[in-house]
Amino acid sequence: MRVKQIMTPNPVSCNPDHTAREVAILMRDNDCGSIPVVESTATNRLVGTVTDRDLAIRGLAAGLGPEARVRDLMTNDPISSLPEDEVEDVRQVMMERQVRRVPVVDVDGLLVGIVAQADLAREDGAASDRELGRIVEAISEPRSDLKG
Repeated sequence: MRVKQIMTPNPVSCNPDHTAREVAILMRDNDCGSIPVVESTATNRLVGTVTDRDLAIRGLAAGLGPEARVRDLMTNDPISSLPEDEVEDVRQVMMERQVRRVPVVDVDGLLVGIVAQADLAREDGAASDRELGRIVEAISEPRSDLKG
């Protein structure tokens, strides 16, 4: 099965000049905890991701306020996938990198979708309950080498 078959197309995104407050509102309004960061709405080129955890750890805990810019909070150059990639490859990346969401880009690096744990869970018959449990556990396992 290909990523394009399970991804959420055209996810909400922000740019590096958005504020922490604006991104938090996007997360609230779109019921998500991660927003892809694009260079600009004109290019839609993926440059990073910002998560609710980034807002808390890189923002609030570091003493930054709601007007902090996404550029100061985001993860640069995130792992991404192509629509034609195999779902199993993305599943492996999620487990190895302990990420819950993977942006999907076209061959030019333009954001076209996102794959989340929930998309894997909805994937028709591709993973048993036991396998899904293993995936969620692997993604969520605390690692001492990962900070912030």
